[in-house]
Amino acid sequence: MANILIVEDDRNSAEMLEALCTADGHSCSIASDLADARQQILVHGPDIMLLDLHLPDGSGLELFEDESIRRNTEIILITGNASVETSVKALRLGAADYLIKPVSAAKLSTVIARTLSSPGTDPAADAGDADNAEPAARKAGASGKPGGDEGFCGMRGSSSPMQAIQERIRKVARTSVSVFVVGESGTGKELVAQAVHAMSRRSRGPFKAVNCGAISEQLIESELFGHEKGSFTGAIKQHKGIFEQADGGTLFLDEITEMSAELQVRLLRVLETGTFNRVGSTSTLSSDVRVVAATNRDPMTAVEEGLLREDLYYRLNVFQIQVPALRERISDVREIADHFVAEHNRREKTNFRFTEQAYAALEAYDWPGNVRELRNVVHRAAILTEGDKITIIDLPEAANGHDDHEADERSDDETETDVATVSVPMQDERFERGEAVCILPITVGMTIAEAEKILILATLEQHDGAKEATAQTLGISMKTLYNRLRSYEEAKAETS
Repeated sequence: MANILIVEDDRNSAEMLEALCTADGHSCSIASDLADARQQILVHGPDIMLLDLHLPDGSGLELFEDESIRRNTEIILITGNASVETSVKALRLGAADYLIKPVSAAKLSTVIARTLSSPGTDPAADAGDADNAEPAARKAGASGKPGGDEGFCGMRGSSSPMQAIQERIRKVARTSVSVFVVGESGTGKELVAQAVHAMSRRSRGPFKAVNCGAISEQLIESELFGHEKGSFTGAIKQHKGIFEQADGGTLFLDEITEMSAELQVRLLRVLETGTFNRVGSTSTLSSDVRVVAATNRDPMTAVEEGLLREDLYYRLNVFQIQVPALRERISDVREIADHFVAEHNRREKTNFRFTEQAYAALEAYDWPGNVRELRNVVHRAAILTEGDKITIIDLPEAANGHDDHEADERSDDETETDVATVSVPMQDERFERGEAVCILPITVGMTIAEAEKILILATLEQHDGAKEATAQTLGISMKTLYNRLRSYEEAKAETS
């Protein structure tokens, strides 16, 4: 049990909090202002402080300026306004958690229990059981990164934008406040939500995710809150909703702006009270859930367009994490691509790797589809490559630095000249040693296109199928070589 100091100038609220805490077996003292709070801290040395931000002689934030208080006491904020800037500032300074007035008994009890279970306040940790008190996902290797070689909770990239996100995740994860993740499609918003969960005190609880835009309006209410048997056509048995399933854990609501306005009202009530009803039931249920919401829209624009209720926005946006587009952290592309190709290698028992030219092409692309598009490009390239190296020619047209219609827009004379006027340079060591030298069957009367095909395929064979070396030997672009090989395959398919 804990020694709790309640710093609250409203006497009725203070006494109510005291009654709730003592009912759970905690010892309590009350301070009505900052001066009284400082005196009580010296006398009682509280384990936990329930702190109202607005006090007669100043702001509760002033107590955060005393390092000895922050080091020895866990502070839980209490406020009547979830969106106030000072509340967010206090969280960044190290507040353990956040409660909205009026405070429910169940919520207060849960938050205090969770705060006591954190390292530094849990008696079990003092007795040598710190590993049991600390979420496994927060244990770091020598690098200090949760997950060790698996990146930061599965997130890849060491660029400045990613380091900033990781720091924000660390700060907010130790609280239970709502988090709003904003970013373009494909940037990895769910990974951010999973990282918040993995580093929190709720990491042993469930993580549930719902895409609000992927479920029909008729079904999403049942999906969120559950339903009773017979409550609507097709409800053949009782169903527990995501809020029940995520009890004690984290609920990720993706694309929150796709939820209907009516359902947003219900969601707001659940977030404020922690209670809800299954569809077709009048019984009130409760659930202790930390909500992480996400959208690929600008939140304020969504509010202005009526896609997101303003009151719900402020309730969700206690702490916002902006996920950068991949083009804003292009230095991470190589690391992410290596991760995806390693993933493919493990799954398919292959040994693919990128050439430097392929890396350069990936880093020169602006990735409108973000990390999701990069993953698809890597997996596609691994399927197309003929050797164990993924080259620029294995990449899609958009990602290899060439326009889709570049070759088509060139005249036949121009494209044929690329190959027909060149001779094979005798630079390869095999040629210099006189090995594998062949006489090509080129005869008078043969078309340039036919002679070109013979020369290209013979040079490709000479280089054991290495397209980059073939293009370099012939003195043509990778684009031209790719187009020629594709046309040969198409012609072969038509005649077969």
